[in-house]
Amino acid sequence: MVRLTTTSYVVLGLLGLRGPSTSYDLKRAVGHSVGYFWHFPHAQLYSEPRRLAEAGLLDICTEDGGRRKQTFSLTEEGRRALQHWLAEPETEPMQVRDVAELKLFFSELAQEGDMLTLAQEQIRQHTERIGTYEEMQERFGSVDTVAPRLVPLKLGLAMERAALDFWKDLSSELEG
Repeated sequence: MVRLTTTSYVVLGLLGLRGPSTSYDLKRAVGHSVGYFWHFPHAQLYSEPRRLAEAGLLDICTEDGGRRKQTFSLTEEGRRALQHWLAEPETEPMQVRDVAELKLFFSELAQEGDMLTLAQEQIRQHTERIGTYEEMQERFGSVDTVAPRLVPLKLGLAMERAALDFWKDLSSELEG
């Protein structure tokens, strides 16, 4: 059996939600959905579907002419693998890879004013992301077919608001 990674499950899940898709379709779908909270090299969306097809988890339909575009779809075996993964309890701690937080850890080595600049930029970024997330919630929150996929958006908004509060407090302390 092929070893499945988180990227494998992103591909399987997106195909399960969207139906048949090209790698380009998957890349666009990630950019409008899980890409907001799960970052990985998008080049994997071109190699991973082929690997999953070789393992029997996806079917490939190749155009006869032109660019010979490949469209991938979920097989029953792929759907079972995805459902098995979804049913497993998650024991891994939440991962946050925040460069600003890493810089903050080393702040005693920074020059005067650098951390205030960092805090102000973080305030700008988190405020912007909150606006984007609220706009998504407003646009899609009442669309029944999309509403279940917006549940992670609630967590994203809570995290962004907590981060914004943190950086505002730190900015005030640094200015004080």
